[in-house]
Amino acid sequence: MKRALITGINGQDGSYLAELLLEKEYEVHGIVRPSSYENINKLENVQHFIKKIKFHPFSLEDNLALNKVMRTIQPDECYHFAAQSYVDYSFGSDSTIMSTNFNPTLNLLNSIVELCPDCKFYFSGSSEMFGNPSSSPQDEQTPFNPRSLYGISKLASHFLVNNFRETYGLYACTGIAYNHESPRRGYQFVTRKITSGLAKICAGTTHKINLGNIDAVRDWGYAPDYVRAMWMMLNNPSGPKNYVIATGVPHSVREFLKIAFETVDMSYENYIVIDKDLFRPAEKVPLVGDSSRIKKELGWDHTRSFREIVEEMVFHDIERLREKIH
Repeated sequence: MKRALITGINGQDGSYLAELLLEKEYEVHGIVRPSSYENINKLENVQHFIKKIKFHPFSLEDNLALNKVMRTIQPDECYHFAAQSYVDYSFGSDSTIMSTNFNPTLNLLNSIVELCPDCKFYFSGSSEMFGNPSSSPQDEQTPFNPRSLYGISKLASHFLVNNFRETYGLYACTGIAYNHESPRRGYQFVTRKITSGLAKICAGTTHKINLGNIDAVRDWGYAPDYVRAMWMMLNNPSGPKNYVIATGVPHSVREFLKIAFETVDMSYENYIVIDKDLFRPAEKVPLVGDSSRIKKELGWDHTRSFREIVEEMVFHDIERLREKIH
């Protein structure tokens, strides 16, 4: 039986990946912050299979605890999702994001080299590494040009992964994943803000949703499709390679809104408040991914349409709120 270690297992990607690996009969271990482990609400995404996971509550900056876990379980695969993921373009907003996102990656890679060098390592990269790209769509050869601390921290970790692969011969790779959504998406992201806000409007508990630039464009995919790509990357017969994971299809926030409100036979125009404080810097070139390499080499592809993703999120949040109210 293969053993997998997942950091951030209680997040969207970590929980979907854990489900996938359990279906494949892996022994699944998850690292979570002690504060998350003690708060049942922060383990909501894994509640329905929580007894099948072995949890290890500690901070990834605790090298002693990390080395003890690595030495004990000897994972075959390690998937690193844990990160401070909120994207803010103000460089004075959070002075800890670099250390929070970079140091754990370094600690994990060092621990693998020292204690379980045969363990395959997946790092969760981001389209924010491209930031303000020179061309669209972006592929594995597109120059990186991050413009947020989050994107810079992800890019620094990506280069670290490349360095450990080349220096120590580790099976280590980065998935450059574009935006991917699901009913488990965090509430701080605009997609979930819309669907959870719509659910509250339907329930009569609120009447407006505050948003920024609704003409902003993103390449949105389905989270379960993307974690399947991640597993495929660590089981690549030709060895470790970095891949762009994307749909290649751009959609605007306005399109997301339109479909979400149409799902309940409503029009979004009467319920949206445009807040200039929520606007991000204008994007001259849209962040849209070219995933032709992973499609050709691994046979991966996305399975859900944009409309199907939006509708699933809306129905989930309406039902979830209804259960809470009743």
